[in-house]
Amino acid sequence: MFDRVGGTPADIAAAFELEMLTNDRLQVPFERLHELPESEWLVGEPNATIVMAAYLHADEAGGRFSDGSLGAWYCSFDLQTAIRETVYHHTRRLSHSAAGYYQTIQMRELRAEVDAKFQDLRGQQDLHPELYSPASYAESQTYGVALRKAGANGICYDSVRRQGGVCLAVFRPKLLLNVTQADHFQYEWTGSETPLVSQLTNIPL
Repeated sequence: MFDRVGGTPADIAAAFELEMLTNDRLQVPFERLHELPESEWLVGEPNATIVMAAYLHADEAGGRFSDGSLGAWYCSFDLQTAIRETVYHHTRRLSHSAAGYYQTIQMRELRAEVDAKFQDLRGQQDLHPELYSPASYAESQTYGVALRKAGANGICYDSVRRQGGVCLAVFRPKLLLNVTQADHFQYEWTGSETPLVSQLTNIPL
């Protein structure tokens, strides 16, 4: 929708309302859409729909620095950290499922550029342990939502899933530039918490 419809926020809102006549699952994404100023919507750009999905179709429980009212674009500076982060979250979901650790999921690598100032929390695990909790996001969500509402672009922080990895939470869709789809990966759980990770394609940088 965001790639193709019209090219203005008004067109997007109208398309949402039309689709909601027959699809009530869009109610939550539509409410989240209006948590973002229209000037920050990414519209008419390649892969804009993928970018906006990170904000509108996020986990209702939220992420480390975002709550259920609006998602964020979470990414890593390197591929191995991104894999470790996404494996952790999928494994956590499987731990609550009836099927358990028997699942195969295919993942797409998304590459993007950013050129903006971010709140920098790197190297501050000892100073702010509540923001780096490996299991609870209660404190970090409150912190992140307050920063976003105060106008911050996002947060740069150390990964708690891979030592030495660096992550970025981007609060504003329009900050994501030149978003492209790259390699495909497969995560396969065969009964244990640790999946087999296979690269299915090989797209050069």
